Amino acid sequence: MQKSLYDIAIIGGGINGCGIARDAAGRGLSVLVCEQDDLASGTSSASTKLIHGGLRYLEYYEFRLVREALKEREVLLRAAPHIIWPLRFILPHHKGLRSAWLIRLGLFLYDNLGGRELLPGTTSVNLLNDEAGKPLKKMFTKGFEYSDCWVMDSRLVVLNAMDAVKRGADVLVRTRCTSAERSADNWTLHLEDTTTGEESEAKARILVNATGPWLDDFLDHVTHEETKESIRMVKGSHIIVKKMFEHDRSYIFQNDDGRITFAIPYERDFTLIGTTDVDYTGDPSKVEITAEEIEYLCDAASEYFSRGITPNDVVHTYSGIRPLFDDGASDAKAATRDYILKLDKGRNDQAPLLSIYGGKITTYRKLSESVLEKLYSYLPLAAHKKWTESPSLPGGEFSANDFDLEVKNLQKRFPFIDSRFAYRLMRTYGKNAEMLLNGSKDKDNLGTCFGSNLYEKEVRYLMVNEWAQTADDVLWRRTNMGLFLSRQEAAFLDQWMSDNRIDS
Repeated sequence: MQKSLYDIAIIGGGINGCGIARDAAGRGLSVLVCEQDDLASGTSSASTKLIHGGLRYLEYYEFRLVREALKEREVLLRAAPHIIWPLRFILPHHKGLRSAWLIRLGLFLYDNLGGRELLPGTTSVNLLNDEAGKPLKKMFTKGFEYSDCWVMDSRLVVLNAMDAVKRGADVLVRTRCTSAERSADNWTLHLEDTTTGEESEAKARILVNATGPWLDDFLDHVTHEETKESIRMVKGSHIIVKKMFEHDRSYIFQNDDGRITFAIPYERDFTLIGTTDVDYTGDPSKVEITAEEIEYLCDAASEYFSRGITPNDVVHTYSGIRPLFDDGASDAKAATRDYILKLDKGRNDQAPLLSIYGGKITTYRKLSESVLEKLYSYLPLAAHKKWTESPSLPGGEFSANDFDLEVKNLQKRFPFIDSRFAYRLMRTYGKNAEMLLNGSKDKDNLGTCFGSNLYEKEVRYLMVNEWAQTADDVLWRRTNMGLFLSRQEAAFLDQWMSDNRIDS
């Protein structure tokens, strides 16, 4: 049941919106989140899935952003060791591109800017005798190895939303804010359920525009002062191919156009390759990879791998829009990844509107703190206290070093699941995997199997606890099981979920 008046209403259920909601709710504020589609259905499920400092941002002198991001790697690793884990990156030295001394300098800064404690530092690698050199062309004889982290990006969004609700927030999915009107004291939001068409209203003292690629469009439907700021939509696309190498390290490849490309182990059986940086002017909801982008990523990877990649090798693709602050950079790859917060006080100090330009998944928690700090004059003193640096996200109540032990413990409690199944459940749900399986004595208790160890019991858990309503919600945003189910199995799952819909 919605409240009559919220302290803060947040439009947008991506990582920024849900991160702000969690932080604000934990400070005792009443919070409403409205998302027009599913949580993380836009940019936040289409990243390269890294918690990283942004090594290449050093070339653009973004030292503040890189330092903040480097610090956040370990904060987030401690908070969510089930969906975030350390990853080592191999950077082969390409003699025709950046010089070795420049790379060493960049990696020295990378190791020391962020006060690293958990992650190992940079080392040199002899690619002639290291297994990381085996998949590469013989011309690459030496390289460097450094640390960053992997993240299940859309799950990070969902976990923030779950924790926000636990702390008192209301989260509405598939609910579009069609317009918002301000008065001296509050905002009136006009809402539409995109599934049923039902209309409703909500009121809030503060409105936060966290709509990402839809930021400028949303402002067209909101009472606001004129602004010179705007977003720059930059498309990032990725391809997924069958596994290119056997080890668990990733690669970062330099390209001759100044961009970089990652090749990352993905869901055990695949390799994820990305990303592109292409300016985009269309509808953000219709973004998709082009044939040119597929060719670009195949060529970029084939420059390094001895076994070339062609478009025929691609088993899946995805694209997303980075809603960057338009700083006037001529090249998309040079546009700032930092975030800008614009506070609109209206005329005569009316109810405030705060809009978020830019940002990256690694720094969402710091962005959330910055948003609330920007709003301090509108908040009670008790809500000024920061708190999110230490507590775990749901399911992450264990040490990153104990992950393998947690998998074994899950198998001991539920001996009918094999090691691969247990690993996937722990990677996806952490400690909450036990709650998901609770009461199950054998696989028969898990209900209908939709394929590849995706059972009814897990899907029901996602529908009840994580706002999942469609097969895509389950297969591509709550899990990555879409890579393992056939089209027929996915269609059966979608129909089953429709027939067993859970009314909120």
